[in-house]
Amino acid sequence: MGLGGYIAPRHLKAIKETGNKLIASYDTRDSVGIIDSFFPEASFFTEMELFDRHCSKIMNSEQRVEYLSICTPNYLHDAHIRYGFRLGADVICEKPLVLNPWNIDALLKIEAESKGKVYNILQLRLHDAIKKVKNKVDEGDPSKIYDVDLTYITSRGNWYYASWKGEDRKSGGIATNIGVHFYDMLAWIFGKVNKNVVHVSSHDRVAGYLEFEKARVRYFLSINVDHLPKNAKAQGIRTYRSIVIENDEVEFSGGFADLHTESYKEILASRGFGLEEARNSIEIVHAIRNSAPIGLSGDYHPMAKFPVGRHPFYK
Repeated sequence: MGLGGYIAPRHLKAIKETGNKLIASYDTRDSVGIIDSFFPEASFFTEMELFDRHCSKIMNSEQRVEYLSICTPNYLHDAHIRYGFRLGADVICEKPLVLNPWNIDALLKIEAESKGKVYNILQLRLHDAIKKVKNKVDEGDPSKIYDVDLTYITSRGNWYYASWKGEDRKSGGIATNIGVHFYDMLAWIFGKVNKNVVHVSSHDRVAGYLEFEKARVRYFLSINVDHLPKNAKAQGIRTYRSIVIENDEVEFSGGFADLHTESYKEILASRGFGLEEARNSIEIVHAIRNSAPIGLSGDYHPMAKFPVGRHPFYK
C-alpha cells in the first residue's frame, strides 16, 4: 500500500531480494511505473475498495496475502495496519508506526486477538556503525552518561509544503517525519527518556535536548538546504548526518542502501521490531510535537541559532 511513494522502491527491492512475490499493490495515484522493474505481473489498484475486493477474494487461496507492506502517508498507518489484521496478514509498516502512543495501545489489543503481527521498519538498529556504538555503550561503564550531538539535514524543496508531509496533522511535523528513526536509535542505545525539551520548532526545523538514562543529547533536524555545511554544499550533497559522541564523530553516512532488505530478512525470520519496540520513539516525537519551544535557553544545539525565515507559502 502506497506504491507511488518515495520509500516504496526500497520495499519492492526488499521483497524481490528476499525471494518473495508481490501479489497486489495500491496507490491513489497511477504514476507507479517503477513496479515494472520488480513485479510487472502484480495487480495494481487506484481505489481502496477494489484493492480490498481483490485481496479478500484470495484470502483462503494459495495466493493469499501473507504480508501487507504499508508505505502510505503517516496519518493513515494506524487504519492500514488494522486493515492488514482484517486480511489475516502480518504487517510491515514504515516509520513512524503511528502518530500517537495511545494508537499503539489500541493496536496491541487488536493484535492479541488476530492472526497477524505488526513489524515496524527501524533500520538504523541494523546499521553496522550503530550496532558498534550500542555494543560499546552496553559493555562500558554502566554509570557513564554520554554527551551526544545529533545533526540531520535532509534538504527538501517547496513541494514538501504542498504535500501531506508539510501538514503536521498528517505527517506529525519535522521531528516525526524525518527524525523518528533517529530518536528510536538513541533510545535503543541509551535507554528511556527522562527529560524532553524543545528549543526551536518551525516549518523547516526542530531543535531540542533529550536526556536519556545514559546520555545527554542535543539535536538539530532540518529540511532547509541553507543549513547544510559549506563542504556539503560545495559537493552538491543535499543530506548531512552527524552523530558526535564524547567529541568523536560516528561515521554512518554509508550503508543505508540495503537496510530495508535486511529488515525484511529479520521480519521473515520472526526477529522484526514489533509494536512495543516502536513505543519509545513515538512517545518522544509526540512529546516534541506537543511541547512549547522555550527558545535559546539552557543546553541547546549550536545550529539552533539559525534565524527562522518565513514559510515558503507566505513569502
